[in-house]
Formats: sequence, C-alpha cells, structure tokens
Amino acid sequence: MSVDVLIEPYRAGVMESLNLGPNVLCSLNPGLIYARLTGFGQSGPLSKFAGHDINFLAISGLLSLLTKSETSAPWPPINLLGDFAAGSVLCALGICMALIERNKSGMGQVIDANIVEGATYLSSWLHLTRRSVENAPIIWPNVNRKGQNLLDGGAPFYNIYLTKDGKYVAVGAIEPKFFYQLMNVLEIPLQDYLSLDQSKELHSKMRQLFLSKTQKEWIDLTSERDVCLTPILEFDEACKYEHNKVRGSFLNNGIPRPSPVLSRTPAEPSLEENLNQNETLQILKEHQFSDQEIQELLSNNVISSTPRSNL
Repeated sequence: MSVDVLIEPYRAGVMESLNLGPNVLCSLNPGLIYARLTGFGQSGPLSKFAGHDINFLAISGLLSLLTKSETSAPWPPINLLGDFAAGSVLCALGICMALIERNKSGMGQVIDANIVEGATYLSSWLHLTRRSVENAPIIWPNVNRKGQNLLDGGAPFYNIYLTKDGKYVAVGAIEPKFFYQLMNVLEIPLQDYLSLDQSKELHSKMRQLFLSKTQKEWIDLTSERDVCLTPILEFDEACKYEHNKVRGSFLNNGIPRPSPVLSRTPAEPSLEENLNQNETLQILKEHQFSDQEIQELLSNNVISSTPRSNL
C-alpha cells in the first residue's frame, strides 16, 4: 500500500467490523497515518453512540459558557466550534504532526481526534485563567457567574451594541489606551468610570449612546480612531466589506479564500465537486479494484456515480 493518510469518521468499532481497522491496515502499511475523527472518541461509555456538535460541546463544558446570564439558556454556535474547529482543524493538525514525526521514525500512527476533547483542548486558556491566582480576578472577577466577566458580556468595553438603524457594532476596547479613546469618542468623562464596580452604570450609558447613531455613522466617526470598534456584518455582507475586498478574502463566487495564506505556495482551491468522484475511481483502480467491484460500490451508494454541479 502506498497511501500516506487514511481519514475515517465512523463510530468506534465500525472499521474493525469491516476488517479495515488500524491493526489490519497498519500491518500492511507501517507508514500509514490512520486518522480517526469522531465525536466521542475511540473509548469510553459514549464511544459507540451517535451525537452531533451540540452534544459534544455539551459534555466538554463549553456550551454552558455560551450564554449572556445565569438565567439565559446556552446558545449553540451553529457547528463551527465543534465540527470544524475542535474536530476537523485539530484532526488536520494531528495529521501534519504525525507526518512530520514519520520523517524521523519512518513509522505511521493512529490519531484519535474527537470533538469533545478537541473542544476541551481549545478551552485550555479558559481553564488556566480561571484557576490562576494572578489572572482570575481580572478576567473572571465573577468566575461562577455567567455574563459578568471580562470576555463573556460583563464588561461594557467588550460588548455588542444596538445602533439607531437596528444594526449592531462590536466593541473590544480592553486595553486602557483603546478604552480612553472610546470614552473620548463617546464624550464620557473618564474619571466617572475607572472602576469595574461602575460597569453596570457605564454599560447602560453606552447602550443609550449607541442608539443615537446608525451603524454607518459610528463606523465613519471612528474610522480614523483606534478604538477597536467594528460593524457586525450580516453573513452575506462580509464579502462586500471594503477590508475583505482589498484583502481578497473571498473568491469571485463569494466563497472564502483558503486560510492561512502561504507566500510561496498559496492554496489553489478547486470548486468542482465532481473531482472527488473521479479521484475516488482512480484510487480504486490504482489499488486493483476490478470494474465489477467498483460497480458494486456505485450500486450500493458507497461512492457517488452522479457528478455534482460546481459551487
């Protein structure tokens, strides 16, 4: 076998039941990187059960933090945090790490990438700062109360505000120099609000002030000021935003450009989904699958026989 990496997304035990588990395939190809991407992992009471992004975040502890207050229910962050960040990105990182290590040892290995532990690992900074004697009083002054801390909506200078036209702006003026400039723009006397004890009063005043102008008026007013204030764009507006247009952050069809951008070998995305089927057929033929065997896979919908249109 000449394959470098195999990625499988099934629950624990499924590939073994097909006689395609890592013990079998890695014995045939000792250099194989066998990446197993699941929700709950390869062991434990839940490893053979189904779940989705919301379930994985729930038992990682992260979902409980995604709320504005003690009385508000948590809100699922679509499936970006679990499926894509904690799952796919960390699995890809694990593959890169294993490939680099293989250059030294010549040996492949099995990667147990799962969304629960991926999300937990992504939250390492939260765990560390909540337990740090030095940082906890600053970042988590009300560590057991949601929506009352520095980055979870408790700080008026790190928050979201409704504007006159029903849109929103995001404010992230954490550092003093940005906070001072923001207070200057809002014409709020600094000496009145230098204590966190006065955050509720400041928050209320800022809410009223931001309602006095439209989103565009606030952006125009602060465009030359370093106050960490940006518009909250609608999903379909992002590709039209000037900064993103100048950067070329979106391709001509509105699809995001691959990131990060490499200076010498930037990614060149293919938008033809039907290439996946052609590559699958080619790989099967390279590994001596007969036409009859390939036809059986097509008939059983194991692989697709219908080319899909471009994005």
